[in-house]
Amino acid sequence: MFEPRDISRRGLLTGAGAAALLTALPAGRASAAGRLPDLAGLGPIARTAFAPAEQRVASYLVSLAPMVNEISDADSDHGFFTGGWWRTPASATNARVQEHVLTLAWFYAKARPWNPYAGDPALLAGLDAALGHYLGLQHPDGTWPEYSGSEHSLAATGFALGYLSKVQSLLRSANALPARRTRITAALRTAMTWLLDPSNESVWQSDLTFANQVTAGLAGSALALRQDPDAALRSRLTAAIGRLAAHGQSPAGFFYEKSGADMNYNFEVMLPELADCRRQSGDSRLVTMASAYTGWLGYNMLREPDGSGWITNIGPSSRTSALFYNDTRPDPERTALSGQFVPDVPALGAFLSAREDLAAARTAWTADPEPIPALVKPDTSPRIIAHGFYGERFATRRAKDSAIARLPYLASKNFTEHRGDLGQDFLFLRRRDLYLGGYFGTRRATTHSRTGLTFLWHPVAGTVIQSLNNNDHGCWATVFPGQVADADGPQPVEFLGGSPYAFRFHTPTSSVVTTVTAADGMLTRSVRANSAAGEQIPLVLRASDTVVFTNGTTAPYGGSVTTTADGLDLHRRRGIVRFRWGGPRTVSFRASSVYLLDGARRTHILLVQHDGNLNLSIALAY
Repeated sequence: MFEPRDISRRGLLTGAGAAALLTALPAGRASAAGRLPDLAGLGPIARTAFAPAEQRVASYLVSLAPMVNEISDADSDHGFFTGGWWRTPASATNARVQEHVLTLAWFYAKARPWNPYAGDPALLAGLDAALGHYLGLQHPDGTWPEYSGSEHSLAATGFALGYLSKVQSLLRSANALPARRTRITAALRTAMTWLLDPSNESVWQSDLTFANQVTAGLAGSALALRQDPDAALRSRLTAAIGRLAAHGQSPAGFFYEKSGADMNYNFEVMLPELADCRRQSGDSRLVTMASAYTGWLGYNMLREPDGSGWITNIGPSSRTSALFYNDTRPDPERTALSGQFVPDVPALGAFLSAREDLAAARTAWTADPEPIPALVKPDTSPRIIAHGFYGERFATRRAKDSAIARLPYLASKNFTEHRGDLGQDFLFLRRRDLYLGGYFGTRRATTHSRTGLTFLWHPVAGTVIQSLNNNDHGCWATVFPGQVADADGPQPVEFLGGSPYAFRFHTPTSSVVTTVTAADGMLTRSVRANSAAGEQIPLVLRASDTVVFTNGTTAPYGGSVTTTADGLDLHRRRGIVRFRWGGPRTVSFRASSVYLLDGARRTHILLVQHDGNLNLSIALAY
């Protein structure tokens, strides 16, 4: 359970040392009843003052006074976080804007040598007002609104349970705001009653629409019930975790986001919330869920051979576009809390920062002579503060390397993995010198998702092709005039098998039928369309690559060119990837605006025009 350290009220605000950290601001608001006093600005503070694991809060410290001083003290919206600090719409009726109450409570309650705001009365006044506005937005049924004042939002309610339960713990540790704490207890109880009700169809469906939002609410409920026990609600929580395990995760391994997979929400939101819930509830079923999801990641995170990080299988993602993850992700970092699972799920350590690498990044941060940067609105997530509550459990570099070596496509050179759910078919096919992904089915998760072939990877070259989601100009597809892409819709598939392995997929009307075969180092794609079209291929290129058409024309990195040729050669490291399309055709090549892995890679779009019939071969010669 989260146990913040108690503080000595105002103890850190006495003495010349602490006073030197504070720079008085001009009095902007009177301290009369109903008005809020300004929080003093922060003077220069050295990076060396922060313990390594607390560097994540440094930018929040720098931004705290501006954030607090923009809290409204008008009668109409007293306590509302103005200024666009977090979430849209930046409306006084959006309860999610108020989630920064956690940030204020953390700095008020946490005694640290570098934190002059611990016990600060102006900070407490702002926090009290912000909590008053937050609690005042709650509907009688226990829910909070987000996009309109009358909305009963699952997201706003689930995350409110998480944030307010943590604020409650912090306020108790500081023995602050007793009347407000009483209101928080009542608000949490009403919200839990709504969330944990098994008949509540806004939360519980046969396949959860937004598993991350439900899980956030369960994590908050678990902490709230540890602080204020209630046997009946505890029993409902235990049953609710069972429903989450039964209906929140696909048998394919991913967590449901609008009935499909989403890399961002699954990996960056759901998994950390699952870790939070496990820490508070102790329920072992959550470890089982984390393990199953880690297995899914093992097929969908593409390891770059130079160790720089991961390119994602983003085509199937239902809501957002998390295209890559760096190997080491310094603070602030959205997946850090997932490390709580590493002792029980060692394979997960492959996808998180290694302990030694993170320590090195933090050492470099400390040595940086630049001032601590302020937060950039609205990218100021208070979840970063929440991720520091339980300590860290990152894998060692040796353990991480071992977990990486056990990834299916690195441990084996030959497998065909087919996973299906809700009319969706996922294919992961490994042959020597080739790893291929595809997403098909009679339905797709959302209009964000793109079907068809989704990636091509090689153990030495790394990712060669990454099909984007929510982008008809960046997906691997057959495109008709007007940029109509067959990938922008469901495509049923037949797995034909054999050696080489074959499968066939098509649009619902069969306006495009594509047959693919895969063997060691060779992929063929035969397209039959009912009219002239283009073969669109999103190539992942590095500045050191050489790309040359068979007629001798060079395709410039970061540029564009149009020519007539029967193929293209991609030279990378010591090998060649050869694209051939069976005869001279008009072909264009252009750089996109998509950069990957800190700009070290850039997507370029290859478009081969054809009359409706195309036989494409891709040979990976290494």
